[in-house]
Amino acid sequence: MKLSCLASAFVCFVAVASGAVDLEDGFEKVTCGSTIKLTHQPSGFKLHSHGVSYGSGSGQQSITAFPEADDGNSFWLVRASLGKQLSYTYNEKREPVPCGSTIRLRHANTKNYLHSHLHSSPLSRQQEVSCFDGEDTGDDWKVGCSSGKYWTREAPIQLLHTESKAYLSSSTNHQYGQPIPGQLEVAATKSSSKSTYWIAQEGIYFADNTK
Repeated sequence: MKLSCLASAFVCFVAVASGAVDLEDGFEKVTCGSTIKLTHQPSGFKLHSHGVSYGSGSGQQSITAFPEADDGNSFWLVRASLGKQLSYTYNEKREPVPCGSTIRLRHANTKNYLHSHLHSSPLSRQQEVSCFDGEDTGDDWKVGCSSGKYWTREAPIQLLHTESKAYLSSSTNHQYGQPIPGQLEVAATKSSSKSTYWIAQEGIYFADNTK
């Protein structure tokens, strides 16, 4: 693990290598304003987007799970929900994200939001997950933790799409060919399973200011 913290700015950048991760004291929680990579727990692939649109369904910007850890297209900014279940003050103070709260994830490079809707996904024919260039309630996801009060790094969580009640998922059974060979489909599924768990790992994190 590579760890670099700027104490004066209360910022910590973490790049994860193989093996166990020792979390810096005060930087264990994911806060609103963190820029993170989400790792699909079963496969180890990263939640990813890029300038490739779906050729079917909505035709919106595609979402995949990407095998390499060092790609800049796998960074996501944690923001409050469109419905403001997390307040403006919550965003500004970079407070920890409570389990059960609703967030949005904004793709750092394209500025579009992780989104879902009632289109079929390209490979598994489940519910499509895309990157949307507007803002609506289809961008809202509920954070489901395995334990604890707050979303913490290196702990598996689920993301439940609030409108459709479907879980963000991926599977090595559904792998793309050209033009994005080796990447996995990301879809939304109505059932919770081992394929619906994700972990916040590499990224830019802020110190917990609620102590």
